[in-house]
Amino acid sequence: MAPHARVRAPELIGKGGWLNTGGTALTLADLRGRIVILDFWTFCCVNCLHVLDELRELEEKHRDTVVIIGVHSPKFVHEAEHQAVVDAVERYEVHHPVLDDPELATWKQYAVRAWPTLVVIDPEGYVVAQHAGEGHAHALEQLVGELEAEHAAKGTLRRGDGPYVAPEPVATDLRFPGKAVLLPGGTFLVSDSTRHQLVELAADGESVVRRVGSGERGFGPDGFSEPQGLALLPDGTVAVADTVNHALRAYDPATGAVTTLAGTGRQWMQGRPTSGPAAEVDLSSPWDVAWFADRLWIAMAGVHQLWTYDPATGTVEVAAGTTNEGLVDGPAPEAWFAQPSGLAATEDRLWVADSETSALRYVERDGEGFAVRTAVGTGLFDFGHRDGEAGQALFQHPLGVTALPDGSVAVADTYNHALRRYDPATGEVTTLATDLREPSDAVLVGDDIVVVESARHRLTRLRLPEEAVRVESVAHRTQRAATDVAPGRLRLDVVFQAPTGQKLDTRYGPSTRLLVSSTPPELLAEGSGTGTDLGRDLVLADGVTEGVLHVSAMAASCDDDPENEYPACHMHQQDWGVPVRVVPGGAERLPLVLAGLDA
Repeated sequence: MAPHARVRAPELIGKGGWLNTGGTALTLADLRGRIVILDFWTFCCVNCLHVLDELRELEEKHRDTVVIIGVHSPKFVHEAEHQAVVDAVERYEVHHPVLDDPELATWKQYAVRAWPTLVVIDPEGYVVAQHAGEGHAHALEQLVGELEAEHAAKGTLRRGDGPYVAPEPVATDLRFPGKAVLLPGGTFLVSDSTRHQLVELAADGESVVRRVGSGERGFGPDGFSEPQGLALLPDGTVAVADTVNHALRAYDPATGAVTTLAGTGRQWMQGRPTSGPAAEVDLSSPWDVAWFADRLWIAMAGVHQLWTYDPATGTVEVAAGTTNEGLVDGPAPEAWFAQPSGLAATEDRLWVADSETSALRYVERDGEGFAVRTAVGTGLFDFGHRDGEAGQALFQHPLGVTALPDGSVAVADTYNHALRRYDPATGEVTTLATDLREPSDAVLVGDDIVVVESARHRLTRLRLPEEAVRVESVAHRTQRAATDVAPGRLRLDVVFQAPTGQKLDTRYGPSTRLLVSSTPPELLAEGSGTGTDLGRDLVLADGVTEGVLHVSAMAASCDDDPENEYPACHMHQQDWGVPVRVVPGGAERLPLVLAGLDA
């Protein structure tokens, strides 16, 4: 480890208190002698969910020396609700203590700028590393090994059981169900996400007919891992978005057989193939599926894209999106999405619930190809509950969309606990129902609509109302403290230090990538665009006093062993949205830590 000034870790504080500790409030003094990894996360963020999964093996392997602490730092208003955090900790099987920090107090103390961020604290209570984004499991494993050896030799390492206390399990037929589909026989098939199963319910939406899957995480014939989207295929089977297995599965209701259509079980990372034989191409957190234009379309939430699967050829390919996170319309290959999580097809449109932009979008034919348009939503930071004309209407992190018979669509407006409606004919948004609890999908059944109430662990049948429900309008912006920067030239440095024993992989050209843009675009007079250096001089335009800098960085590192013909390589990547305020005397340098510490 490179030498650096030793910085004492700030105390852990959060108004929401502690979860998974049996009611005990933890302090850093309680953790002295252990290696502590702080995981700054928020439950809307798919990259945060990837990191939770990356940490599972490390957590188990080093259980007697490492304590992982989740610091929940909300983006959306709903995520600041304590019960919502309690639900998320169970939903995603978080098996370590979690600090609920609704006011971002600890986030600010550690100068965190993005979700997810990992901070490593040594057994003496000093910060020794910071990693933003995902793909750092190998680096953490290496660092933990070094810290164990160093502090065992110094006598400052304390082994033993950690402070995690499992909550009491709750008995319900479903546990945080994700999506549902109506089977031809009139029963419902539901993805029971937290229990890693599919559940068939009778036509009443309550009685269990059968369960599919062992109930344990797995990738075999009887295993799923947090399944989500479901869609009927022309051959009568059901396509399943097997989200945390990064795969597309098929379930045959007639035989009960489960097979794999696409995906390897590995998460797709930059540089890997984006088309080819379906069983050989990696996927990334597929969240929903829908049959449209003679293909199965996949909401690939993990990389902010739409992919397609063609059962006739057994191939997959990218259909829309660049992997950049945001809201940009236009030709499908150039569009930007942000965690597309719900799909619904009509004859001429594929509707998309684009969750992180709180937007309703759609794909339609455009000449020989497809184009992406936005019906409701403006970007990553504006959300709320506002009805009316679509240009000013607001959602809050919707996860589902359902086509209605009159050509309109119902939107599962998840964090507003509401079912909303958008009518393309009038351009109006209305509210159909409130007092739902994190609705994530809905299924049309005759004159009724059956809503997946994920956080109430049930399906709820509603009569489609003829009139809209009146609600008080609210609008929000993501609340993060702006960074004061000086007018004119601003030096942007993405800090990346390869893990011990690794080096940047330059065998096939540059191993780093940096993409910079801004909201509004006029904020940057110079410096936007893509390059290979992790440092860049930006020039802020005169007259624009505030905005958001969008920075996406990637670095590939490989084992530094000339004798190894096939070195293991790892991809590190992160997106930042940094609110800035242009003021005289502000900072002239903006450091963003991808991995390591800023000197």
